[in-house]
Amino acid sequence: MRLKQYQENVNLTNCDKEPIQIIPFTQDYGFVLVCEPATLQILQVSENVERFLGLKKDAILNQNLAQILPKDGLQQFQNIKEKPTNFSVEKVNIGNAAWFMLPTLHNKHLLIDFEPWEEIAEPLLLQKELSQLINFLDNAQSIPEMAAQTVKMVRESFGYDRVMLYEFDAEWNGEVIAEEKQKEMKSWLGLRYPASDIPKPAREIFLQQGVRMIADVQYKAADLVPKISPLTQKPLNIAKSELRGVSPIHIQYLKNMEVGASLTAAIIVDGDLWGLLACHHNYAKKINYYQRQTCKFLTQVFSNKLSLENSKTYFNKLEKSDNFRKELVTQMRHSKNLPEALTAFKTKFTNLVSCSGGALILDNTIKLLGKTPTEKEIIKLKEEFLKNRPENVYFQRNLGATFPSAKAYAQNASGILSLRLDQSDKNFVLWFRPEEAQEVSWGGKPEIINNTKDDLTSMSPRTSFEKWTTKQSGISKAWKSYDIKAAENLLENISAFRLAQKKDKVSRLNNQLSLANKELETFSYTVSHDLRAPLRGIKSYLKILQEDLAEGKTEELPQIVETMTTATAEMDTLIENLLNYAKNAAGNIRPTKIALVTLIENILKKNNVAKNYPQTKIEIIPNLPNIFGDAQMIEQLFTNLLENALKYSAEKQDAHIKIGFEKRQQNTVFYVKDNGIGFKEEDAKKLFEPFIRLAPKNIEGSGIGLATVKKVIEKHQGKIWAESEPGKGSVFYFILAV
Repeated sequence: MRLKQYQENVNLTNCDKEPIQIIPFTQDYGFVLVCEPATLQILQVSENVERFLGLKKDAILNQNLAQILPKDGLQQFQNIKEKPTNFSVEKVNIGNAAWFMLPTLHNKHLLIDFEPWEEIAEPLLLQKELSQLINFLDNAQSIPEMAAQTVKMVRESFGYDRVMLYEFDAEWNGEVIAEEKQKEMKSWLGLRYPASDIPKPAREIFLQQGVRMIADVQYKAADLVPKISPLTQKPLNIAKSELRGVSPIHIQYLKNMEVGASLTAAIIVDGDLWGLLACHHNYAKKINYYQRQTCKFLTQVFSNKLSLENSKTYFNKLEKSDNFRKELVTQMRHSKNLPEALTAFKTKFTNLVSCSGGALILDNTIKLLGKTPTEKEIIKLKEEFLKNRPENVYFQRNLGATFPSAKAYAQNASGILSLRLDQSDKNFVLWFRPEEAQEVSWGGKPEIINNTKDDLTSMSPRTSFEKWTTKQSGISKAWKSYDIKAAENLLENISAFRLAQKKDKVSRLNNQLSLANKELETFSYTVSHDLRAPLRGIKSYLKILQEDLAEGKTEELPQIVETMTTATAEMDTLIENLLNYAKNAAGNIRPTKIALVTLIENILKKNNVAKNYPQTKIEIIPNLPNIFGDAQMIEQLFTNLLENALKYSAEKQDAHIKIGFEKRQQNTVFYVKDNGIGFKEEDAKKLFEPFIRLAPKNIEGSGIGLATVKKVIEKHQGKIWAESEPGKGSVFYFILAV
């Protein structure tokens, strides 16, 4: 593989892809040796080795490291292949000079940095500074105060002209949140810098290396010789090298800032790059390895304290949202209706996170709370954007940038936190945040920040870092990790609630199916039995008729025909009742307004009650209310109840049937009352089962009438029950929910 000249490959349009981990040159304040770990054969050197050791590079290449290092310097490299280890930094003597030896092992290469040795002026400095910083941070009341104490101590310790603490936002733009500097220097406190200033490759290396020094922006780069590793035939990854060379773009960037040297340390919180400690000096400045490690430890102390404070905030916020979530779960349990539980009571789903409004989209219904887009806009947002997102939890603080239609309602909903409730892409919980219009100060004009040209000199990010203020709109307050976690927790609760509802529904359906099967068995047996009885009678009389006709007897013919006619009428009545029962059990209701008084009067006329039951008094309570229900089913209900009352009170001299209603709490309870033969209280529940008859055999009936009444009531989601005493009549009460 042939390595093209580095500067020809990199410009501002692709610097986020710049392979800075394989830059083929080093800084010049030390030299580098690259060895094969097992044999310690020297494979590559930095070309400045002759200046430091007085040995030509050709005389070093392919030699054993033992030719360069004393025996005590080689000891930690023994048995590397069998037992890889974390190397220690050592002081080694080569010739008449002492050196820091900084070894690292990476991808089959032993890479060793050598820097001139410097005596530590104050061995207890690290302990002293760490103790002071810990005390300062423990007493700090806020993150800005912690940051201010940190940059102050770092500047006092290492003497850089400017020390800044730089925090990244979600888009990797940075803001200077603390600064210590020389008095005559312009302040950069509060200024923001675009993500392109510290591109992704640089951020990734900061996570690995922790601290990075550029001793002199005017340094003369020392090429690695050869540029390609003889072991892998690829450029060498030197990301962990202290002497790693600097991107030409970054060098030009620092020159434009009039910076002569820099020291940068990563602030890592919970494994993520939170920000940077950036030290600038007007002229070349070098600090030794131990000083750099001291700076690294100081930033780690700040990082740990910051992580602790963030954890406190996270758990405090999450505890608050959990209290609201528990109330929502209680409301779900009591309501059994998800939209009602989340929107209709004191605690609403919008209480869970800080927001200006929210929307619940469930089963083609939308519930809006607070300041939100319109229902039509939310439907469009769901159909054209949210349902195409792969995440169950999606959040965005600049919705208009990813979904342009949202710019129309940015004032109410620049920020969105979306919770997908299932994989149907139909059901969502949404929280909205309004835009926070504000002025933002940048370290340079944005138009210049994005300017690019072909040649290296003019492709600088910018040549001016003067404060530039712009107005920011369409962006909301950022969603935090505790907001996302609160939404995820609610998703678990809603999923559990909906799953429980489905289980209950399946259980109810199974119970209904089981009852239906039992009912079908009883139904089939009883139908077979009750239809056979009249058929057997007809068959017997047909045989008698056949014998009589054979013998020429005709005197009993009229009686036989009459008996057979009665038997067929019984069969016809039974079949009609069965058809009514089946129709009411299977049919769907079509609710309409029904005038009960008119309905009952029509039933009485249709069945010629006045003629057939002249001794029975029918009383209809005045002002009987109208109801909503299926007209045919309600007519069947009252027909069967009236026939039942008429039949079982017919033998009374003063037979009396009363149809009325009464108010019980919030329900209207209708009743049909008679003074007939009645029944025992323990038989009340049996009445409504198919083919169950409690009456004497001399009173005709099929046992289907009251079972049909019950089916009608169930179709209307109502309730029916009966009260009675033998010889004192019966009362049938019912409630219709429709």
